[in-house]
Amino acid sequence: MVVPVKLPKNGPAPERPAAGIELLPGVRLPEAAVRFQFARSSGPGGQNVNKLNTKAEVWVRPEAIQGLNERALERLRTMAGKRITTAGELHLSAEAERTQEGNRTAVIERLRQMVRQARFEPKPRRKTRPSRASKQRRLDSKHRRSDVKSKRRSGPGEW
Repeated sequence: MVVPVKLPKNGPAPERPAAGIELLPGVRLPEAAVRFQFARSSGPGGQNVNKLNTKAEVWVRPEAIQGLNERALERLRTMAGKRITTAGELHLSAEAERTQEGNRTAVIERLRQMVRQARFEPKPRRKTRPSRASKQRRLDSKHRRSDVKSKRRSGPGEW
């Protein structure tokens, strides 16, 4: 027996979840902009390292991250430093976990941290000058220290 499905006639269409990876609230990375690759991890570890491709590498174009303004993108590029390839992609890798999924999660979390840090705009530094009282306190402490050291010196013939 086939049961007909009733669809709402005038209501809004059901919302489909947006495809991609949500890095932060309001910041998304489309699936098409991410390239994953898995390889064998380096170092000791026995059969797991020798047989399984658990190391996760990800390449992302910073411009593809939706929800970041231009200043945040520039900060992300600056923070990435040598992790930006000649093709302009951000390259991250993780091999600390024993599974592909664990390393994939770790590399996405590392990307999240970088985006979170890039999104935070540091306050511009305001130049300040030391007050007259702070200068005087510094000079007084230098004089006190000088007196202590000069009293340690022995005069001629005190041996």
